[in-house]
Amino acid sequence: MGAKTSVNSNHLPPPAEDEQPLSLQVDWTPEEEIRAKRKMDLILMPLLSLGFFCLQLDRGNIANAITDHFMEDVGITQNQFNVGQQLLSLGIVLTEIPANMILYRVGPGKWLTLQLFLFGTVSTFQAFQKGLGAYLTTRFLLGITESGFIPGGLWTLSTWYTREESAKRVIIFYFGNQLGQASSKLIAYGILHMRGVAGKPGWFWLFVLMGGFTIFTGFLYGFFFPDSFKNPHSTFLPHVKIFSDREVHILRTRVWLDDPAKGKKKKKIDRGAFGRTFLNWRLWIHGFISLCNNGPQRAFDTYGPTIVSSFGFPRLKSNAMAAVGLYLQVPMGFLFSYISDRYNMRGETVIAGFICHLVGYVFNRSFTALPPSLKGVRYFGVIWTQTFGTFSHPLNITWMSLTCTDSEQRALAMTMAIMGGNIAGIYGAQIFRSDDKPLYMRGFAVACAILSFGLVLAIIRYIDDRIRKKKLGDSIQPVTESGENSGGDEKLGSARFDEKNPQEVPGDGKKMQIAIDPVH
Repeated sequence: MGAKTSVNSNHLPPPAEDEQPLSLQVDWTPEEEIRAKRKMDLILMPLLSLGFFCLQLDRGNIANAITDHFMEDVGITQNQFNVGQQLLSLGIVLTEIPANMILYRVGPGKWLTLQLFLFGTVSTFQAFQKGLGAYLTTRFLLGITESGFIPGGLWTLSTWYTREESAKRVIIFYFGNQLGQASSKLIAYGILHMRGVAGKPGWFWLFVLMGGFTIFTGFLYGFFFPDSFKNPHSTFLPHVKIFSDREVHILRTRVWLDDPAKGKKKKKIDRGAFGRTFLNWRLWIHGFISLCNNGPQRAFDTYGPTIVSSFGFPRLKSNAMAAVGLYLQVPMGFLFSYISDRYNMRGETVIAGFICHLVGYVFNRSFTALPPSLKGVRYFGVIWTQTFGTFSHPLNITWMSLTCTDSEQRALAMTMAIMGGNIAGIYGAQIFRSDDKPLYMRGFAVACAILSFGLVLAIIRYIDDRIRKKKLGDSIQPVTESGENSGGDEKLGSARFDEKNPQEVPGDGKKMQIAIDPVH
């Protein structure tokens, strides 16, 4: 007897004309699902992480160029350099929502592929800049061309994976960012020694080689990155199926069983979705959490090699030394994401990450009073800050995603979180200023204050979550074959709840019961 899933048809309202039909049918074996999911992991995750890796190379390689006399060669001051970093973030913020509306309409396959070509080209041509005008223009253009890539990647993950799997994949996606931050410094250590080749400075080759690698990655996306369940083809090979019809059926249905709202993805984002998103105060809290975490982190990443160099280490060697903590954040981030997923501790892991991040700036501020002979202790403060500086952001995004009630709201919420992170780059670019170097005592104190405020917001949101779950009680718990609640909190496959009236379940108010026959 084939497996069949029966669902209370009154639980969900009938789909509108512009909605894709929702079909809940389990007719595969666990082994088939494992194979299909493994194939999806091997295709999607390396490409998404590689794309993020390239984005971070192109965005952050300028921090490594500083140690190779970039400012002196181009003819700008440190404070003018900071303005360029602000323009990068401003370009992202101004075009983030339009970019994601385009992505939602044309699909991630075409849009993310195009973006890699665009920001790879801009990054390459940074090698030819001279003077303040060229510097400011290229940074602004880089921000515009990068806008939408990160939330586009996050939105892609949310459509291909169940919520139980999401935090781990989001962290893997962000490993591309973290490895890009770390590897760019090691790669730069080698490339910057090319100063003098063809009469060019080392930073010239840094931009050319890294930008060229991003363009190459764009071709990989064009040939291998699948667009969606509806269109499981790549941009350059529109008639070649990356997944078989059977695999698409399995992967799509398992996601819809986990969250029926994902099966009702509309063809475009309507006005109501903007209201549901931007009038939801909880989503704003998540946006401000990203705003607080990313400002200090962006500033520290930009000036990390310079800060290490100020301890008395050689300038180019400082790039390699500034990579140590960034590599350590990869296993640490994976540990936090495992705890977040395995024990459903969304708020707890964000709060713990914030505390560790804050402690790093307390260390750096305190260590400024140490004598120069204790540069190893001061370097420890750098490593600690880098190790815990990034992963609270993707964990917060996962927490935010689980707060959303439909794919439209989720797409806009992802944009809100990333916009918060990039607005953070606007103010973060001015945390470390020329009149505060080399100790940056004021900068570290400002970072401590900002992170403290973000920590308070995360605690408020966590308390709110606990209160809501206590009020909801068993009303949102899934119902198993035996009719008993299976536990957990917002992991569906089960019932949804209305954000505006969380005490009631939409539709007829009854729990959705899924009965699955044995699979042969």
